[in-house]
Amino acid sequence: MDNKIIIGIAAVAIIAIIAGAVFMGGSSTQRTDDSLVVAAYSHGGEPESGFDPILGWNYLAEPLIQSTLLKMTPNMTYKNDLATSWEANDNFTEYTVKIRDGVKFTDNTTLDAEDVAFTYNTVKNNGTSDLDFGSFENATAKDNNTVVFELNTPDSTFVDKFAYLGIVPSDSYNNETYGSHPVGSGPYKFVQWDKGQQVILEKNPDYYGKQPEFNKLTILFAQNEAAFNAAKNKEVDVAAVPLAFANETVNGYDMKLLDTIDVRGVSFPMTNNTGEKVEDAPVGNNITADKAIREALNYGINRSQIAEGALNGIGVPNYDGVAHSLPWANPEATIQDGDVEKAKQILSDAGWNDTNGDGIVEKDGQKASLNIYYSASAPERQAIAVMIGEQAKEFGIEVNATGAEWDEIYKHEYSDLVVWGYGSTDPSDMKGKYYSESFVEGTGNPGHYNNSVVDGHIKAAMAMDRNSSFAEWSKVSWDGSTGISPKGDAAWLWAGEIRYGYFVDNSLDISPSTALLQPHGGDIFSNIYDWHRVSSIEK
Repeated sequence: MDNKIIIGIAAVAIIAIIAGAVFMGGSSTQRTDDSLVVAAYSHGGEPESGFDPILGWNYLAEPLIQSTLLKMTPNMTYKNDLATSWEANDNFTEYTVKIRDGVKFTDNTTLDAEDVAFTYNTVKNNGTSDLDFGSFENATAKDNNTVVFELNTPDSTFVDKFAYLGIVPSDSYNNETYGSHPVGSGPYKFVQWDKGQQVILEKNPDYYGKQPEFNKLTILFAQNEAAFNAAKNKEVDVAAVPLAFANETVNGYDMKLLDTIDVRGVSFPMTNNTGEKVEDAPVGNNITADKAIREALNYGINRSQIAEGALNGIGVPNYDGVAHSLPWANPEATIQDGDVEKAKQILSDAGWNDTNGDGIVEKDGQKASLNIYYSASAPERQAIAVMIGEQAKEFGIEVNATGAEWDEIYKHEYSDLVVWGYGSTDPSDMKGKYYSESFVEGTGNPGHYNNSVVDGHIKAAMAMDRNSSFAEWSKVSWDGSTGISPKGDAAWLWAGEIRYGYFVDNSLDISPSTALLQPHGGDIFSNIYDWHRVSSIEK
């Protein structure tokens, strides 16, 4: 398909949307030099359950209100935060963490090891966080400054969870009220949540770490065209916008493109439909259960065109769901794609042929017609789905794109194609997508992928020192014989790595050189301690 057509369609759509957009009626915030107003929907969006880490608040990003045991650094290593030290036993089934003295919650109670143990145990027993706690058994406070974590299986990636989960107070935590009135020990304290509009935070004077410069932080839950309009109207200091806006200009703002580890890809149901269901969601697809269909899509789809069109020329192709900047990226998983003739040959060799001349191949009386679902609020996912559909027609596969809300998409995740986004500095992210037991556990693996060799690589990696495990994690993609990549089982159709675009007011320096690589969902505030005004806000 001609990329200019896609870009042209997108541009027309954007202009129409902008023309009709009305920004966040009812929320009006005065910008001052010592405060920040940020339209940062990409920073986790508005949390349905409030600002509760146990229920999923910003588990991949700086939680702002709460502290974490560790923090990620720009070079993807860890440094202490609440923790002063940590160590694991030889087989990574027990972790001992020492924490700081004298840390206070914003209700003036003391944070100690009991609060850390309580937070982790509550997530394990009652939480709905997306963190994979399958290996975690129990946390125990040995004294005020020592927490011991016991696991039921070796897991060298458990250290990654120390950087993701904010700590809540054990004495006052109530899962029904905490999210609306959170108490924490992070750089900011909660002030006010105007649902559907914004959350207001103020600097925490008792924060033990480097104090941010700004006394007040207002996060607007504006997204896409609403965030863009907020910048045009000079209502914000920073506006997170989709890639479709990256080439736009706004007077008084610079466009900052931050590198990410966020990848977009399409899951394939890999088992036949036998009538099985998971919570009323059907499992399996008789078309994609045929490896030839998955291979043809992987080899026939042109990822460079997707990067140029759907990702607005800013993304880069990806073949296995691991961003190229991650230390377990595997360049051997790369293929030569966009090969329509190869895709046709793969299908023909497997018995898929167009016998009635309608352009769609069939086998045993069944047409190669598929449905692909994408989040209706994600323009780049829509563009990816549409481009895959257009390209697949060239080699005889019909792909029908449908935008929906996530409640509806989840009804189709085991039986149809879905455009997903992933990206984490925790390599066990791969376990969630490809480990055979993850589907049984209900923690992931929407395609019901099952490869004992890949399972073996995952188990081996989790039983090794984290840095040493990267080579084993890379074998999940391709080990020379098998893997999840197109050269192996073609378990997914990974499309491309994206970047995050932010309009930043000229008066503000967000210190891009100290920003973390952006995870899936974004982490614009990862280095808020380094932000500062370089001039007064232009009135």
